Amino acid sequence: MKKSNILEWLKETKEQKLNELWSEANHVRKKNVGQDVHLRGLLEISNYCSRNCWYCGLRAERKDLTRYRMREDEILQCVEKLSKFKYGTIVIQSGEDQLITSRSIIRVISWIRANTDLAITLSLGEQSRETLKTWKQAGADRYLLRIETTNQKLLEKIHPGFPYGTRMDCIHRIKDIGYEVGSGIMIGIPGQTYEMLEKDIIWFQDMDLDMIGVGPYIPHPDTPLYNGEIIENNVIGSELMTNKVIALARILCPQANIPSTTALATINTQSGRETALSRGANVVMPNVTPVKYRQYYDIYPSKACIHETAEICHTCIKNRIIKTGRTIGTGKGSRNRKL
Repeated sequence: MKKSNILEWLKETKEQKLNELWSEANHVRKKNVGQDVHLRGLLEISNYCSRNCWYCGLRAERKDLTRYRMREDEILQCVEKLSKFKYGTIVIQSGEDQLITSRSIIRVISWIRANTDLAITLSLGEQSRETLKTWKQAGADRYLLRIETTNQKLLEKIHPGFPYGTRMDCIHRIKDIGYEVGSGIMIGIPGQTYEMLEKDIIWFQDMDLDMIGVGPYIPHPDTPLYNGEIIENNVIGSELMTNKVIALARILCPQANIPSTTALATINTQSGRETALSRGANVVMPNVTPVKYRQYYDIYPSKACIHETAEICHTCIKNRIIKTGRTIGTGKGSRNRKL
């Protein structure tokens, strides 16, 4: 795969030709990360957010959303549950909640490290170097901060109030401190061109990301971007386009961990996750957020599995993976850097 071929693949529509891409991505996945699908329990601890991103249902200016912030004991109960499920990783995620203190996260990290064998991934928004370093020292392994788009003009349009450089600097900070670094993009943002998407994929490789998360843009009716302007060369946030990006990311970043996302399962409830697993993905993130909170983590509408308990999600996803012929991964599922 040459960088010069990326744009061609993004615009490719012939099924026979695309089958070549899926086959190559699957081959690269088998060779570099094997048959295992790693399960990472997703725990959404707060839907408070200080940001007003144009695409997100958690945005601060949205007044009709019921807000929640989980107590530490509730968080630890969920951690115990997913540890019993033998997941390799807990992913602790929230909106950019300014009332979640660094000390509370340190207590949670310390308890997990002392009482489980789980890897700890944090996805808690932009943070200072001091805070990120403190959490790493407490025992966090990975940090996920999505860029959504690497195009400065588009990024600053959909993220009013914070500059392009601030986001990029934070991602570099995470890498410098020694975390496994995760980032990713939305596909089909109004105003996003194929050329922008091409540069995003090249950026994945240039950053040597350990985790790459990509998903379709799903419009939320309570956001300013809901009726965003569609330009002539606009990328469509379809399942097909998302799978193209997953496949290309796998080929260019062969060792990275790439999830089959909930957003794919939302737009294709029958086989969205399974299709992505056959086109380069090797991670699935079952939701372990308590049902009473899950519906309020309303980033986009009609999210898959919002009324299912952690136990139901666990059984369902495990069975789906086994039916594809893949195996359930054991251990933390960290990136295996091969020379």
